[in-house]
Amino acid sequence: MIGTLRFVGLTGGIGAGKSTVAEMIRAAGVPVLDADVLAREVVRPGQPAHAEIAAAWPEVIAPDGTVDRKKLGAKVFSDPAARVRLEGITHPRIQEAAEAAARALEAAGHRLAFYEASLLVESNRHKGFDGLVVVVADEEQQLARAVARDGSTREQALARLRAQMPPEEKRRAATHVIDNSGDLEATRQQVQQVIADLSRA
Repeated sequence: MIGTLRFVGLTGGIGAGKSTVAEMIRAAGVPVLDADVLAREVVRPGQPAHAEIAAAWPEVIAPDGTVDRKKLGAKVFSDPAARVRLEGITHPRIQEAAEAAARALEAAGHRLAFYEASLLVESNRHKGFDGLVVVVADEEQQLARAVARDGSTREQALARLRAQMPPEEKRRAATHVIDNSGDLEATRQQVQQVIADLSRA
């Protein structure tokens, strides 16, 4: 809880529909902070994290001075030590940015807001929120969505899915689960119910 604001985590596996649910929440008038957007902001030129990344991996800085996220991703995902180092640079800044944004929402009169991020349970950060909504879908739908979105092969999508924490483990950490296996209207009804529950709590 940040003052009077109930700040709730929102997560889900690849292709589960986390972004779809986030859009539905926004459409209902409830703010959703996006961890990916904050991650891009904290590595902009001029930010401390940008300087640290440039010092550690100068080859990932593009000609225009920005961080080439693809190059950086390729470098850290093949090197666990580099990934830990990058997380040490970016995660505290992303957390600070999220808390500042949440305080601004509270000051603007909001009583409920969500934080959309992929690895909340894996990183144990879900425990710092006032609740956790996990979006799930059946595996075939997850694979089809991942292939359509990323242009990857089914085998590549399946490898990424298998590399993630099993959905059952995320469900155990959840205070609310939204099943996005059905049609959009069924998902929207679940979103409205979760918002109602969290607004009452």
